[in-house]
Amino acid sequence: MVLNLNSKKTLKEMTKRHFVSHTNPDSQIAEQFRTIRTNIQFLSVDGCKHKMLILTSPSSGEGKTTAAINLAISISQQGDRVLLIDANLRRPTLHTSFNLKTSYGLTDILMGRKTLEESVFQTKIGRLEVLTSGLIPPNPTELIGSKAMSQFINEIRDEYDVILFDCPPVLETTDTKLLAGQCDGAVLVLNSGKTEREKAVEAKRLLNLVRAKVLGVILNERE
Repeated sequence: MVLNLNSKKTLKEMTKRHFVSHTNPDSQIAEQFRTIRTNIQFLSVDGCKHKMLILTSPSSGEGKTTAAINLAISISQQGDRVLLIDANLRRPTLHTSFNLKTSYGLTDILMGRKTLEESVFQTKIGRLEVLTSGLIPPNPTELIGSKAMSQFINEIRDEYDVILFDCPPVLETTDTKLLAGQCDGAVLVLNSGKTEREKAVEAKRLLNLVRAKVLGVILNERE
């Protein structure tokens, strides 16, 4: 299933750090994110709610983080408690979008230095909360695949209605594949002006190898 973000004005149109779903809720792009939200909800009609999702892309620079932010905002606007996590422990960007420091985040929780309550950022957007990556570790793959990560996932699953992981590009690291296997579904973000068809096919193949349920694609077009 394709979750379309087909606008010639694209993600470049977004202002205020790409928070168009919040700053301009009547815009075409905000409406498209609501459609994406609804499509994901309809995919859960079999009784298995997709409450823990990863967003990834084949390569970097395809609009993945912007899509993750706006999807999280859209879901929170309907009353769900949402946690958006920067799971890119190599090149994190979520803290920049929210103008946050990276002193505490996911790595601090996994290493036992901080609790979730001490690390999470309460936004003023619906019921959206954000967890940055924290300091960049020397061993990101080991942290993502650790027992501490599995325990963390079990902890937050009961605390939130929806959890979104902004993951690294799936073709560039093994981190995303490790996390995808522990979540309820995955969404691929592609850029029609940049993503090569072969890379998109390979990204889906790699996710299928770890038995990740690929829910669909957000197609981001460039001007």
